[in-house]
Amino acid sequence: MSADEIRTSKAEELRVVNRPLARHDAAEKIAGTTRYAADLALGGMLHARLVRSQVPSARLVRRDVSRALEVPGVVAVLVGEDVPHNEVWVDVPGQTTEVVALKASMQVLATERVRFHGEPIALVVTETEDSLAAACEAVDVEYDLLPGVFEPEDGLREGAPAVHDQGNLLAEWNIDRGDVDAAFARADVVVEGEYATQFVDHAYLEPEAGVAWMDDDGVLNIRVATQVVEHYRDVARILGVPDSKVRVIAPYVGGGFGGKEDMTVEPYLALAVAHTRRPVRMTWTRNESLLARAKRHRTKMRYRTAASRDGTILGQDVEITSDAGAYAYLSALVLLYSSVHACGPYRVDNVRVRSKTVYTNNPPTSAFRGFGGMQVVLGYESQMDELARELGLDPAEVRKRNSLRRGDVLPVGQPIETEVLLAETIDAVIERAGDKPVPRGPRRAVGRAIASNMQSYGRLVWLNDSAAAWVGFQLDGSLTVRCGVPDIGGGQASSLAQIASEILGVDMDDISVHFGDSALTPLAGTTTATRQLLMSGNAVYEAATMLRNQILGAVAAERDQPVGSFEMAPGEIAGVDQNVPLKQALMICRRRNVPIEALGTFYGPKGREVGRELHAERIFPDFTFGTHLVDLEIDLDTGQVRLLRYVASHDVGRAINPMIVEGQIAGGAVQGIGQALLEEVVMQEGVNMTGGFFQYLIPTAADVPDIESVIVESGEGLGPFGARGVGEPPIGPPAAAVAAAICDAVGARPTTLPITPERVPDCIDRGRSREGGTAA
Repeated sequence: MSADEIRTSKAEELRVVNRPLARHDAAEKIAGTTRYAADLALGGMLHARLVRSQVPSARLVRRDVSRALEVPGVVAVLVGEDVPHNEVWVDVPGQTTEVVALKASMQVLATERVRFHGEPIALVVTETEDSLAAACEAVDVEYDLLPGVFEPEDGLREGAPAVHDQGNLLAEWNIDRGDVDAAFARADVVVEGEYATQFVDHAYLEPEAGVAWMDDDGVLNIRVATQVVEHYRDVARILGVPDSKVRVIAPYVGGGFGGKEDMTVEPYLALAVAHTRRPVRMTWTRNESLLARAKRHRTKMRYRTAASRDGTILGQDVEITSDAGAYAYLSALVLLYSSVHACGPYRVDNVRVRSKTVYTNNPPTSAFRGFGGMQVVLGYESQMDELARELGLDPAEVRKRNSLRRGDVLPVGQPIETEVLLAETIDAVIERAGDKPVPRGPRRAVGRAIASNMQSYGRLVWLNDSAAAWVGFQLDGSLTVRCGVPDIGGGQASSLAQIASEILGVDMDDISVHFGDSALTPLAGTTTATRQLLMSGNAVYEAATMLRNQILGAVAAERDQPVGSFEMAPGEIAGVDQNVPLKQALMICRRRNVPIEALGTFYGPKGREVGRELHAERIFPDFTFGTHLVDLEIDLDTGQVRLLRYVASHDVGRAINPMIVEGQIAGGAVQGIGQALLEEVVMQEGVNMTGGFFQYLIPTAADVPDIESVIVESGEGLGPFGARGVGEPPIGPPAAAVAAAICDAVGARPTTLPITPERVPDCIDRGRSREGGTAA
């Protein structure tokens, strides 16, 4: 990392940045007037729905659409042979072949084989929504059932049914550092643990949805709930048309969390419009979303941790196995993240990590907030607690003793080059929480625990990431920002306005932000990987800085004074001797042929691509560190867990908008609490048994206390003004913190998620056995 990559700022020198300002979209969202992707009606608009596989593994013997075409209102029924290029390609680094960067593919509409319950087989297009159900039911599909693989371990056994011809092992990563066996041999204590996480759904409020139409220039327009407007290229390849003939528009998205990173409705809307030449709307039902949308990876982890008597970690031996589901999607990359983050925010000189992701006939798994870095927090933080317990030490002090510092090197080989304030976040949550509460009555037990984590922000450094933004003044002094960032509810667009306001001195009310349009805004890449503040934020920073320098240079030349004697201020250019009104300064620029707009492009940090044996001086741009604390109470008769207090602290470098940061921390914590205690997509032999929110339970306001956010600011990061990404990090610690607090209350640790009331009695029983007494 070069020194100029690290940005810093001093809070007292900032005017707009670091202030809790209302977001641009706040009023309309509170009023419920925001128009989401499918909230658009066009004349002659058709409706589309998919016919999906009813079985998890089979050959397709027959697909007969003749009866469906006879249903009143049906305009078209398309199958795989009707798709110009019936294949979606996905990069799979870490692929278990001689070539590391191979690609894996899946069909848009299955033609010969289905590999999971819910796989698309046919696309039905009708005049009215009322006709969709009858038409889909009329499509006759005959299956030849095949043996399936439903557990990753079974898929790796010799003679297991092959989900794909190349075998069931999709990808693997290995990390080797130091002498692990020697570290364990000289250790004073070794703790071992096995941990398991579940399939989790994104459960966003807005399901997968969009509207598409063909414009007068023959360009296919797709207005869609997506995190990636660059999917226009994928759609163009499927249709066999130039990229310039497809436009993707992302209005405000009603939640993404990684679930709208891969394509969802886009190719099907495109096929329907291309076939009918009419506008088409597609909205997945909640049942469809739960059935077929890619999930968070179910993961099993085995940890062995060696330490000295004072709690210093000497070595880690980690095995990770994840369920990739039926198709590759992003599973190899998710596993890479798990592998790199497997030892957490701690110094470990001797490390062995063996990780695998395996094809099964379960629904595909792919991106989800935390992207593989979240599951392993349960593993490494449980080990820290068990280590402290074994040695009779304070868990907080064990964490501080082993905390990474600037200059330390991660097991994968990447040095930590920015400030690490993990200890400060630990102190912050403990100080805020105060005394541990007492039980409210008999047959209740109270527990308190902390959990820390590290999470990368920014994409893998060999992906050549970039983002562009255009910033321009209008002649009346108002400002326009154009950037292709999709705003998925995290205040991405509003933060860009705040950055531009800080640099150019324009009031926030005078700034308009146009975002998420592959044709009309400069491309800014995906709203994923906690990258947009780093990437599009820096792009706006650079564009606004260029624009400021252009205007100040023109005014300085006009006044025959040094550029340094002027600065941007609200409504004017402030000078040593006199001020120049902004409108006058803009006219000076016009007269002197100086542009009053600028295009900035920010290029992410670079690094070399890795192979299966993971080692590189840089994998990710940087990391965010944090700690959460939870107080909870357990009913010893029912196993019911009630959260009493929750405090979360992260070093965010510099908070562009503290109110948005607090919202991200609170939202991530609640989502992590849901995974800890409630949420699970239940599968039985590959059949998805979870049909709606009446079965898939997510936290409500009644289930969680107010999340108390404690923002720590080192003033140092790779984002504008030293900001660090905070979108994903807060989802990591909750499950580990809850599990540890349950252990504190009853004496034994839950190791499998979710920690439902049915699983808590086992912890109570094991706690009694361990202590030789009664938990109370």
